Amino acid sequence: MIRWIALAALAASGLTPQVATAQTYPSKPIRLVVGFLPGGPADVMARLIAPKMSLALGQSVVVDNRGGAGGTIAAKAVSEAEPDGHTLLLGNTSTLVISPLIYKNISYDPLKGFSPIARIGVTSNVMVANPKAPFKTVQELIAYAKANPGKLNYSSAGIGTPPHLIGEMFKHRAGIDVVHIPYKGGGPSIQAVIAGETQYSFENSAIGLPHAQAGNLRALAITSEYRSPQAPDLPTMIESGLPDFSSVSFTGVVGPAGMSPAIVERLNAVINEATASPEIHATLVKQAVDVQHETPQQFGAFLAKELARLAPVTKAAGIVGQ
Repeated sequence: MIRWIALAALAASGLTPQVATAQTYPSKPIRLVVGFLPGGPADVMARLIAPKMSLALGQSVVVDNRGGAGGTIAAKAVSEAEPDGHTLLLGNTSTLVISPLIYKNISYDPLKGFSPIARIGVTSNVMVANPKAPFKTVQELIAYAKANPGKLNYSSAGIGTPPHLIGEMFKHRAGIDVVHIPYKGGGPSIQAVIAGETQYSFENSAIGLPHAQAGNLRALAITSEYRSPQAPDLPTMIESGLPDFSSVSFTGVVGPAGMSPAIVERLNAVINEATASPEIHATLVKQAVDVQHETPQQFGAFLAKELARLAPVTKAAGIVGQ
């Protein structure tokens, strides 16, 4: 009886239950779940935007680190949370695209299990080689690999990581026979190239470019569609002779499926305003992040496109999560 009286009162006032929920949101602290340990890029980004979100929303935004299984533990927890906007996920390419494609028993759907809220930014990767390698351009690498099948090694941060998938994309697009050597993290991967244990790799621009500028590595190309402001003289993979070859890693905020559109729109505006602030924007740019200011619908369309783009890559390479 009380519920019906409440609904009748809402109807009389011209409000729907969903609008009423949006008007009272947030009613308690918000948890921004990160699927990785403190100190990593995702954690740093979460802690960068959380204070601005707290100020705009009038409630604390607490960063909740739930590391493990490539971020899938955190993603699963958020997908199963109440869709009231008080539990959010700072997701990325690994948690929302790669893991759902390579893990057979994953328990969340990257498209149906979440409400896309805001894509914060994208980061390109840079193709780097050992300075003593017998090639100085992408085309020279391809020619060398074709003349010496199976003799070149490329390293990555591990099986199923974005650098691994980019490496496999390159391998198949270029039609070359090279060997993948997975390491436990980006640090060991890039050190392997510097030491000559592997001949090349695809590394996050924020890490790879400084090494190249210091002379520790030779930068061959950038994986974004356009040249990087941090390295304007470095050609793209497209300019290097591989049409339509572009790949970026993204970071964005999602919530459980079924969230109120009004709450989603409000969170989208708050996050976009936070990343547009001069101090946060400058910090992200220094980290080689191309800041995005999109609608939730645009972010959702981007997710669907990335899943469709990378699905055949993981299948052709036979990549299975470990």
